[in-house]
Amino acid sequence: MKIYRLIGIITTLQQKKTVTAPYLAEKFQVSRRTINRDIEDICKAGIPLVTTQGAGGGISIMEGFSLDTTVFTRQELEAIFTGLKTLDSVSPSASGENLARKIGAVPSLEAAGHMAIDLASHYKEDLASKLELIKSAIEASRCIAFRYYYEKGEDDKLIEPCQIVFKWSDWYVFGFCRQRQDFRLYKLRRLWGLQVTQDAFSPREIPEEKRRFGSHMTDDYMVAAVYDPCVKYRLVEEYGPGWFTEQEDGKLYARRGFTTRQQAVDWFLGFGDKAKVLEPPEMVERMKSVLEAARGLYL
Repeated sequence: MKIYRLIGIITTLQQKKTVTAPYLAEKFQVSRRTINRDIEDICKAGIPLVTTQGAGGGISIMEGFSLDTTVFTRQELEAIFTGLKTLDSVSPSASGENLARKIGAVPSLEAAGHMAIDLASHYKEDLASKLELIKSAIEASRCIAFRYYYEKGEDDKLIEPCQIVFKWSDWYVFGFCRQRQDFRLYKLRRLWGLQVTQDAFSPREIPEEKRRFGSHMTDDYMVAAVYDPCVKYRLVEEYGPGWFTEQEDGKLYARRGFTTRQQAVDWFLGFGDKAKVLEPPEMVERMKSVLEAARGLYL
């Protein structure tokens, strides 16, 4: 990605003082024209670079420009490379290790290995291919088509992809849905048959409220329940040790808000016989009917 290359060019210039455009082009495996554009972008960012001709000439940082020993502190570089290595866990084209090798930063970034973040999952192979296809579609401003599966059924979608999002411990593609004529989030695990189409689009202005993913969801449906002590670890994992109170009989009492009643049902079903809903009354009745229907499957 371009930002990685710009970081690499700046670091290389600080290490070698003067380098040629052909050297940078070969080092970062791009054309000289791309390097020239990168140099312009670095200058626009406030780091003055100069080009000199003749023997010993090349690209260098302007003499007299006050710059620390590196554009980034060691801690900042460690954070950058930790992030790049994280992307390596889900994308075959991510270049964390490759960039570190090119700019010779590995020996000074040992602390970056103290943190391991793997954003992949048991379906890593499918995830990686989806991420690559979506990234290519965004860069080329091409629509993507896929089959999407959700609670109400399944449908074929055609969207203008804007962004790949990692949120709520899962991956999504954010884009403008041609059918709905609105911006939507689609979970990558629910979309299949992904294709980049030849249908081009012009990037749309995204309303600020649409960028606040999940802002429309509120936890207004309150449910009170008691839990068996053996599932305390799950309550702590979700909300912390101060979220519930321990009763005299040892049971754990808590009230929790849900976005919908169905979300509440799914939550409590996951506890089996280790949780009992107390209120509201309609939620109690709903749990009874769901459990009775489930019991009927095994008669």
